[in-house]
Amino acid sequence: MASPGQEDRNVAPGVSEWTYSRRSVFLISEALSDHTSPLPHMLPRPETFAVAMRELGVNQDKHLIIYDEGNLFSAPRAWWMLRTFGVEKVSILGGGLAGWQRDDLLLEEGAVELPEGEFNATFNPEAVVKVTDVLLASHENTAQIIDARPAARFNAEVDEPRPGLRRGHIPGALNVPWTELVREGELKNDR
Repeated sequence: MASPGQEDRNVAPGVSEWTYSRRSVFLISEALSDHTSPLPHMLPRPETFAVAMRELGVNQDKHLIIYDEGNLFSAPRAWWMLRTFGVEKVSILGGGLAGWQRDDLLLEEGAVELPEGEFNATFNPEAVVKVTDVLLASHENTAQIIDARPAARFNAEVDEPRPGLRRGHIPGALNVPWTELVREGELKNDR
């Protein structure tokens, strides 16, 4: 059910009911990272991810709709992680929370408490490559490596925001800044 005047919006089935009911959960990338890795925000082990999802009340058999603040920055990461761990029905709300607010759709305030979810992670090894695979692809030009960071970071003109990371990019990588692909929280459609 959409807000009055919003009934004809082009939204995936169930988005309106899901978003302003008390079934939303807040995902924090730090909590869903491998804390044994010296690198930040690395993909956790499947068991760790499954436990976190269950504790948040996430059920993998439901259609999961992900949204972020509206810049399309963190929602794609959550989408990818869920797909990597076996969730088949997962979507991103175009425009995110900013678009939702811009369209004056209903919002709730306050904490959400859900019963423990049902979630079993099945790792898809095709979704992740190893450093050796990237080194080989870079050296032998067997794959196109795309770096989605801003151009200034790609070109080593500014320091990395995370301590200890060197400036520059992987040899042979193509810079396609993620911000060039997004307009108002949605992928650009400049056809």
